[in-house]
Amino acid sequence: MANQFLRRSSTSGGVPKGHCAVYVGESQKKRFVVPVSYLSQPLFQDLLAKAEEEFGFDHPMGGLTIPCKEDVFVDLTSRLRRSS
Repeated sequence: MANQFLRRSSTSGGVPKGHCAVYVGESQKKRFVVPVSYLSQPLFQDLLAKAEEEFGFDHPMGGLTIPCKEDVFVDLTSRLRRSS
């Protein structure tokens, strides 16, 4: 699912201004680029809390890693997009 709000990216290329890259998945991590505005949303903050519990500040992918299934992440971000 690629659109202006959520982009899955297989490269480590640049991230547009106002966005951040996150790695999502349980075993195989996929890179997504999301608006930084998502970081302040309660649903997204729940994911960040899980990431903190699992990884602390040592993220194995070199970027923010979120330990959840890809389909759950896509569903959550689509709800955030509809509410903004």
